[in-house]
Amino acid sequence: MTTTTVKHLVVGAGFAGLGMAVKLDEDNESDFLVVEKGSDVGGTWRANDYPGAACDVPSQLYSYSFAPNPDWSMSFSPQPEIQAYIRRVADESGVLDRFRFEVAVEKAVWDDDAQQWQVTLSDGSEVTATNLISGAGGLSEPRLPDIDGIEGFQGEVFHSAQWNHDIDLTGKRVAVIGTGASAIQIVPELQKVVGHLDVYQRTAPYVIPRNDRRYTGLEKLAFRHLPLVQKAYRTAIYWGRELYVPGFTLEPKLAWPAKQMALTNIARGIKDPELRAKVTPDYEIGCKRILISNTYYPALASDNVEVVTDGISKITGDAVVTSDGVERPIDVLIVATGFFTTEQPIAEAITGRTGATLAETWRDTGMVAYKGTTVHGFPNLFQIVGPNTGLGHSSMVFVIESQIAYIRDAIRTMEREGYASVEPRTDVQDEWNDDLQRRLKKTVWNTGGCASWYLDDEGRNTTLWPRTTFTFRRLLARFDVASYDVTASSPTPSKKKVSA
Repeated sequence: MTTTTVKHLVVGAGFAGLGMAVKLDEDNESDFLVVEKGSDVGGTWRANDYPGAACDVPSQLYSYSFAPNPDWSMSFSPQPEIQAYIRRVADESGVLDRFRFEVAVEKAVWDDDAQQWQVTLSDGSEVTATNLISGAGGLSEPRLPDIDGIEGFQGEVFHSAQWNHDIDLTGKRVAVIGTGASAIQIVPELQKVVGHLDVYQRTAPYVIPRNDRRYTGLEKLAFRHLPLVQKAYRTAIYWGRELYVPGFTLEPKLAWPAKQMALTNIARGIKDPELRAKVTPDYEIGCKRILISNTYYPALASDNVEVVTDGISKITGDAVVTSDGVERPIDVLIVATGFFTTEQPIAEAITGRTGATLAETWRDTGMVAYKGTTVHGFPNLFQIVGPNTGLGHSSMVFVIESQIAYIRDAIRTMEREGYASVEPRTDVQDEWNDDLQRRLKKTVWNTGGCASWYLDDEGRNTTLWPRTTFTFRRLLARFDVASYDVTASSPTPSKKKVSA
């Protein structure tokens, strides 16, 4: 059995894992390995290649600050451009020689005596690492619906994040379950080619217009030769997005203009009063993710599309049966039912200092971490896009870069002070999360009258950040070692508590 010893093991090769690798290399921390279960870099943007896939944050902001791209074709870039961008950054960074693809973490166990992580990979090899840095992401494991009979469906069935491009949908009878961010991009594309499309909606989303446009040749020229122009675009988009925060976190009435935009979008796209009523949300805007599209509502109004709001009772070999007893025959079933966002699948594989897995540790409390990055009981475990780091308004790349900076400073601190391990103090972690939950209680995500993937089964919001992103960056600007229990490096490892 092959065993590799590295200083840093990074899990995942999306924006988080790749960004971490680039910055480790920049810091001359070149002794790292990145493992990725997929066949290439890209993460979410490699996996989600369904028809119509695109970003709902402008790409001038949804990109690395250290790798601006002057070649974006549009304000909101389509998936192929984003994936090509990530691949180009990877190629140009010179770090791909330390990436291993099509291999997943099966087990990661903290060895308290050795002060190291012992990791077993899916190919049978083992890795010993000082630091385990998880960039596995919150949108990495598709969630399939628990519907009676779905396993007995005789036609093609697949998740939107596992699109089967070998299936020709032309003229087929197709059902899409879900009306979230992926579904509203998929439905308009399917409507153009399928014979009939049933869209199964549990909760109507708010969908505002997509103010997209192609960049002119002059703009692209300026982006390439006048970097400050592109930086100005990025800065303007950033601050425009931050203006949304009070409507989510302080006073939902501030989001009234966005609500009117969504209702106007419905009125423009759909003329039938009955269909309008079906797709009009009955909760506060922002409670669920606000979506953007100019084509979703017109697609729903098309003659070959039916919006079904009755609950699904079962799936037969060739049909979907709803609670009213109606049976709708289909050839293909597409589930756009999201991901495991409040239960990180990788948490089942990580065992900490006490012998409990991360999943077991979180079973009673929900997902918790300190600054969304470190977890008590799991020394030298760093998460990127951990608990309560998600956003309802802006670019996750901004959050990712903030966490990368925090982890880099943690590594520098460990090197400088001679620490073998760092672990957040339980009182500090509790205080951080108590404050988060107190702030979240008054947000529209918790009070807006909807059920969403932001909340776990106990109603706790363990996914979103309830403040501005510049506050998040400020709080993670430096590694605050006084908030950690540390262990000195050998020759004789000894635990000592560092106080503020």
